[in-house]
Amino acid sequence: MLRKVLCCLPGALALGLLVLCAVGADRPGTTQARARAASGGGHTSAAPRIVPRGQWLAQADTYQRDPVRYGDRVEAVFIHHTDSPNGYDCADTPRIIRYLYAGQAGGKAWDDIGYNFLVDRCGTVYEGRAGGVDRPVVGAHTQGFNQNTAGIAAIGTFTEGTPVPRAMTDAIAAVAAWKLGLSGTDPRSTAHLVSSNSHSRFPAGSTADFLAVSGHRDGYETFCPGLALMAELPAIRERAARLQGRS
Repeated sequence: MLRKVLCCLPGALALGLLVLCAVGADRPGTTQARARAASGGGHTSAAPRIVPRGQWLAQADTYQRDPVRYGDRVEAVFIHHTDSPNGYDCADTPRIIRYLYAGQAGGKAWDDIGYNFLVDRCGTVYEGRAGGVDRPVVGAHTQGFNQNTAGIAAIGTFTEGTPVPRAMTDAIAAVAAWKLGLSGTDPRSTAHLVSSNSHSRFPAGSTADFLAVSGHRDGYETFCPGLALMAELPAIRERAARLQGRS
């Protein structure tokens, strides 16, 4: 079982410097249709183009995984950065993700890559954690709040003053709009989540309020996703709401 997960993934020269966070409790999975039914219809958004994990994994998965776990529905998304170099060629993104995956599932013997989705600086969206992009897969991205959420990682380091590519923020907004739309959730709304452990900012069992599109640091003591990307979250929420057809 995965016990600890990444907060900010390592850069190309920092495989050993991993910051960890724990996985929340899991419950039985639900289908996309059931999630939409639970939302009573509402505002939805088209799924963005998502590169399947088979295209970055390249070879057969050599790391043994625990069974995939599912929540009920995605009520919030947490935004991260991978804390890796920014000046990469987007053609190298699959290699970068393989390296990050190897550091977690191989080097640290975790069950899979922690994030549900990864987005590169060119705006390409990649499937991360296995289990189905349209299902509420329990990830390993935000200590205490992995249940009923999705983790979206921006590939790069976005500390204060670092430019965040518009293609990247547009893609993050598109993923958020689609995933939250499956449960009828307004990206600008507030989600009430229960902490699964006391390693987060909130004691185990307590209810915490988050904006439906939040940064990792909102739930855990970390600089992730960096001040530059945190500053983009209000615009990302608005873009995601417009993609759902909300005024």
